[in-house]
Amino acid sequence: MKKQLLVIGNGMVGQHFIEQFLDAADGDSWEIRVLGEEAYAAYDRVHLSEYFERGQAEDLLLADPAFYQGNKIQLHLNEQALKVDPQARKVTTSKGSYDYDQLVLATGSYPFVPPIEGKDLPHCLVYRTLDDLDAIKASAEGKTKGVVVGGGLLGLEAAHALQKLGLEASVVEFAPRLMPVQLDAEAGKLLRQKIEDLGVKVYTEKATQLIRPGDEHRLCMEFSDSSHLETDLIVFSAGIRPQDALGREAGLKLGERGGILVDNACRTSDPNIYAIGECAIWNNQHFGLVAPGYQMARTAAAAINGDSSVTFTGADMSTKLKLLGVDVGSIGDAHVTTPGAQTYRYLNEIDGIYYKLVVSEDHKKLLGAILVGDNAPYDTLLQYALNGIDLPEQPEALILPSNAGGPPALGADALPDEASICSCHNVTKGDIREAMNDGIMSLGDLKTTTKASTGCGGCAAMLKTVFENELESRGVSVDRSLCEHFSYTRQELFHLVQVEGIRSFEELLEKHGKGGGCEICKPTVASILASCWNEHVHEEPHVSLQDTNDTFMANMQKNGTYSVVPRIPGGEITPEMLIKIGEVGKKYQLYTKITGGQRIDLFGATLDELPLIWEELIAAGFETGHAYGKSLRTVKSCVGNTWCRYGVQDSVSMAIFLENRYKGLRSPHKIKMAVSGCTRECAEAQSKDIGVIATENGWNLFVCGNGGMRPRHADLFATDLSDEELIATIDRVLMFYVRTGDRLQRTSVWLENLEGGLNYLKEVVLEDSLGLGAELEAQMQQVVDTYQCEWKTAIEDPSKRKRFRSYVNADEPRRARIQLVEERGQLIPVRDITEEEVA
Repeated sequence: MKKQLLVIGNGMVGQHFIEQFLDAADGDSWEIRVLGEEAYAAYDRVHLSEYFERGQAEDLLLADPAFYQGNKIQLHLNEQALKVDPQARKVTTSKGSYDYDQLVLATGSYPFVPPIEGKDLPHCLVYRTLDDLDAIKASAEGKTKGVVVGGGLLGLEAAHALQKLGLEASVVEFAPRLMPVQLDAEAGKLLRQKIEDLGVKVYTEKATQLIRPGDEHRLCMEFSDSSHLETDLIVFSAGIRPQDALGREAGLKLGERGGILVDNACRTSDPNIYAIGECAIWNNQHFGLVAPGYQMARTAAAAINGDSSVTFTGADMSTKLKLLGVDVGSIGDAHVTTPGAQTYRYLNEIDGIYYKLVVSEDHKKLLGAILVGDNAPYDTLLQYALNGIDLPEQPEALILPSNAGGPPALGADALPDEASICSCHNVTKGDIREAMNDGIMSLGDLKTTTKASTGCGGCAAMLKTVFENELESRGVSVDRSLCEHFSYTRQELFHLVQVEGIRSFEELLEKHGKGGGCEICKPTVASILASCWNEHVHEEPHVSLQDTNDTFMANMQKNGTYSVVPRIPGGEITPEMLIKIGEVGKKYQLYTKITGGQRIDLFGATLDELPLIWEELIAAGFETGHAYGKSLRTVKSCVGNTWCRYGVQDSVSMAIFLENRYKGLRSPHKIKMAVSGCTRECAEAQSKDIGVIATENGWNLFVCGNGGMRPRHADLFATDLSDEELIATIDRVLMFYVRTGDRLQRTSVWLENLEGGLNYLKEVVLEDSLGLGAELEAQMQQVVDTYQCEWKTAIEDPSKRKRFRSYVNADEPRRARIQLVEERGQLIPVRDITEEEVA
């Protein structure tokens, strides 16, 4: 007779237990039965919100149905366990009863809904399962506002989900800040600012006392401070509680605040029953992340198979997340609870970055960290914390900007083999090396074999670094694939598109890729296709690939409105056109500003106003300024010899010519140019990607400079060029950059990464060492010849124009809900009017 193993719960942790158990057990000795309360087999709850984008539950499944059949696992879905009888070793369900020799409780948790009067009204929902998401989606149909109660990890993820459904989302949090468990006051303040900039309203220190039917929306939330908020639906995400009802009724020992107590083997007070994941309590601790649950699953699987060497002794609760597009990281003792601990802090309010290091009293060990706005240092800091690596002499250098000096980031070579790379699946650097010793030589195969980066995915960057470092140490050239869907670099993809005449993402994916694409490859390929064929971004094969700014051909601003930036070549503008900009700005109440690139920005336009505004501007002779695209922005100029007594060449005419020639050129990143009429350099050409300075004998050309967070002075490339020579040289430089640059790589970084640097670029462009000169010039001419003003095309095409309509269910124009205040003589849209102010 085979022994009976019964698992209650088919979530991520329960599924991981089955996989671990099968790896360690004698398959002929056990009969395995799994009970799942939901209609779906185990699915990825970490990426639950992607269900709104994909729309198919199958895309989130953790195992193919053949997995259960092939391993002779009896999977019972839609079958709820009702009672556990430890004496009889029997479980009663909604459909029958089953005996067991060993029982594993992986029942997870349930959403905590505060005891608020009215919480059971229709359209008061929770965010936990696929069925919950279906209910939220149905409730949001035809509505405009949604509120999430809870400002923790899941609450912010739920707010993101509401935004994806087209709702105005708000978050109500009882604590003084968002993510109070992970973040301190300063980090919470910055995160709130960033979340609000993305259009999500945040209410902190709000205690909901009553939910009742609303006057203008379905529901009204009344707070303890006498304020109120109306909404169409409410999603409770105020924390979780262990799903311990079965253990409680079975007489198992529980924690002080609930949860089934387990020992280091994840065994409960009954020696034949184990508990893992969010239903379990170890050492009075509850673990709400997937990684500790996986560790518990491994421990229980080993214990049931008689292996006592694997134990659960706590888990790292560090998290690296991207919430609504905002980087957030928390490591170890983030709240400085260790006696004698001290902190280093870095706050950059301009760029929205906050870092905090918590170090030991002797400054030698990293105890914890907080990161908001940029998670770039996370992997390095995590390794210092997890592996007890001694900090550098100046620990603050780990969080200061790179131009501040200090030690470089911790490299893969510095990590010991015991260093944990993937805490979800307990994969160390040594495990990676061992897998590669067994012949694993691709990142995909490494993930499949070790399971690293297949849990929460937070270790993906570090895994790739360790993998590539190990390859290079073995003398193997490193795969620089763009992403998992294309095993090519951007440069190689460009070449394939150009040579094979590929004109759509689907065609490229079918011929040279796999899967469905992602947020990395889609916009990259969209840029490549635009560089090669210059088709409108709203054409059917391309529109779904664009990011938000390109989709609406305008830069989205912090309050959800958009900017309008007409092109003003060389900064030269007639009085009539200047008046028209003023008339448009006044008519649509737009904030108006002259930029450093010699053009005029108009801020505060709503989505539905964009075609109307551009209709007027185009009729007056303006074109799109492509401020929204990775393309040429501006060509700045001084007045040159037209007016200036020092000018030696007509810089204005040259700037206008360059801007008109290269306008619309799609490239790996934005491009800025300038033309100065003499060496006094009033146009600041030497800080631009392409800088031109007049001499008495022609033009000096400077390349690959830029401002921004990583300023770089441009390099002198050629001197005393004629007009024709200048244009041909710029053609070659820019097109070589477009063809060979990496995704989102500025010209400055591109030049630094070119093998041979500036001298190599001179050989290619000036000496034509690759024999590409004529081809590069011809390709640029093709871009010039096929230029179109994207906004002109859009407003003349009814199918494209539809994209800018307001939601058909909008109860009032968006502008009616924007508060305008007067500053320095202009009306500025500051924020959306709250429900209290409307009332």
